[in-house]
Amino acid sequence: MDLLANIPYPQWLNPGDNAWQLIAATLVGLMSIPALAVLYGGLVQKKWIVNTMLMVFTGFSLTLVVWVLYGYNMAFGTAAHLGGNDFLNNLVGVPHTLLNAASSQGQAVSDTNTVVPFHFPTATLAYFQFAFAAITPLLFLGGLVGRLKFKAWLVIVPLWISVVYVVNAKLMWGGGFFALKGAVDFAGGFVIHLSAGVAAFVGAAIIGPRLKRDRTTVPSNLMMVAIGAGILWLGWNGFNGGAPYYAGADTGSAILNTNLATAVAVLTWVFMDMTLTKQKKPMFLGAINGMICGLVGITPSAGFVNGLGAIIVGFLCSFIVWFAWNYLSRVRPFSKVDDALGVVFTHGIAGLVGGLSVGLFADPKMAVYLADDGKSAAFSVGGWFYTHSFHQLWEQFLAAAWVIGYTAVGTTIVFYIAKVIVRGLRETDEVLEVGDLAMHDEEAFPTETFAERVSALSRY
Repeated sequence: MDLLANIPYPQWLNPGDNAWQLIAATLVGLMSIPALAVLYGGLVQKKWIVNTMLMVFTGFSLTLVVWVLYGYNMAFGTAAHLGGNDFLNNLVGVPHTLLNAASSQGQAVSDTNTVVPFHFPTATLAYFQFAFAAITPLLFLGGLVGRLKFKAWLVIVPLWISVVYVVNAKLMWGGGFFALKGAVDFAGGFVIHLSAGVAAFVGAAIIGPRLKRDRTTVPSNLMMVAIGAGILWLGWNGFNGGAPYYAGADTGSAILNTNLATAVAVLTWVFMDMTLTKQKKPMFLGAINGMICGLVGITPSAGFVNGLGAIIVGFLCSFIVWFAWNYLSRVRPFSKVDDALGVVFTHGIAGLVGGLSVGLFADPKMAVYLADDGKSAAFSVGGWFYTHSFHQLWEQFLAAAWVIGYTAVGTTIVFYIAKVIVRGLRETDEVLEVGDLAMHDEEAFPTETFAERVSALSRY
């Protein structure tokens, strides 16, 4: 056999695009494990650190199994054509696996890539999109910590991915109805963050509040919060930088815009803490909230806006969510629902504001894909500020309304199904008083007793 006649990859594969997409997917994965595990672990009480981290790791694992078995093709595969009208015909894909060689190593094909063919295999696209799918239930977990039964979590995650996530992803990203109508979501402001905020709020309302004593305690470890938040911020370079699917010019723009909007959002929240609160002091947790608002807010528009647009989006999201966090949280229904980590604000409202901002600030000169001449845009988005048309804003609004309504209904159904299967969604008050030791026989920072030290010394 002439080894020189062999080639390492097929002609359709671009090694640069393939490598970047896998790196981006890994960065997004790091946003879940360890970033969210560490971030949430630092934000919750010490007695809930192990439980929270375990839910993050098991949620990540459950999503991957569901994704490979049928979830990916429901979101990005051939439309099921349920019949009746364009909406039902483009609602969800036909479920089937990615377990054979052809479905894994063949060229990625999806209704998404209507402009430029994918330059990597299905396995690469599937893993990248898995990382997006996996982080979504982990985000809404932030609203449920401190009382959710672990067995219920193991049921909720696969059901929610199967019922809610794949439908929203198909409609917005997989060539579904809203994508065909012209709504856009660059990297998940609607599909991931808005839906996570709604799911957190609805789920928290169904489960009920934490113990009263647990609602007034401070975070367990701000150093863990800082580490998790830092990984989350830089991991977002893969989140938004991987969304164009190619290592092109728009990838660099998306990454720069992501960091610019986030920096502005951090400074905005800190400044508002220093000037508008009773204490008038800068707060580290406030800076983290601002950071998340900026990251979430720029996600739906990172490759569609220019630098000025990124600054505006970062400021608006942090400014609006700061007021929601400090004032809207005092009025019904927000005051009656124990959203433990405020996911409905930092992800739900920030994702909504960011997604609608596309209809205002998207610059049609920001080319996601170029035409054959290598200069003009083959695909871009124009907001009102540049086109003086509200068409894009209207399409964004319709998509947002769907995500809010469908996610609320779907989450309600999923939680009540889980409630029946595991006979209740929350642990008993006796278990909630103890936390990790009662649920897992582990604790994050075990305290060695004098008797244990004496017993250990006696063995030498």
